[in-house]
Amino acid sequence: MVIDVGTGPTLEGRVGSAEAPRGGLVICHPHPLYGGDMDNPVVLRAAEVARESGLATLRFNFRGVGASTGAHDRGEGEQDDVRAALAALRSRLPAGRPLGLAGYSFGAWVSSRVAAPEALSALCLIAPPLAMFDLAAFDPGPLALLLVAGTQDPYCPLPDFDGLASRLPGAAAARIEGADHFFFGKLFPMGEAVRGWARGWVPA
Repeated sequence: MVIDVGTGPTLEGRVGSAEAPRGGLVICHPHPLYGGDMDNPVVLRAAEVARESGLATLRFNFRGVGASTGAHDRGEGEQDDVRAALAALRSRLPAGRPLGLAGYSFGAWVSSRVAAPEALSALCLIAPPLAMFDLAAFDPGPLALLLVAGTQDPYCPLPDFDGLASRLPGAAAARIEGADHFFFGKLFPMGEAVRGWARGWVPA
């Protein structure tokens, strides 16, 4: 599908439909300047378990990636990309169904800047790059929040991850033993963490 970002670019997206979806999940990919796109294995795994949990999914390429027009905007214009993707998926859901947002690495940082309780039910930050981007002002409010990181991730050092989790006492924190930033060999446990989170806010 093509997502129109108002006066900005158009984005390339892929919708994954669950039968009679009980909600929806938009998934944001890692850093565009380092090869990140919507076909990243972590993004694909998160989308897979979300669909298996009864969610319709939308993964998309940020501006300047793949067939998306525009150029990388250092996380500023990308926030508009996420908002447009959320609106696009919401328009495809039955009225009243919950909508969640998940982001991996750079996508997690952008998602943290966009997430608002009035627009979303849930937020998942996978390997938030705490060594590179500041989440000190991040406040998810009442969102169902999951934080996921590997114990061997240099871009999301475990002490920083634990500090973020302790500052957000309502958050669920999943530490994937032995996983690095890319979850090589650890996509299954990462996905199972996302699955458990999705089951917590998707209506039966």
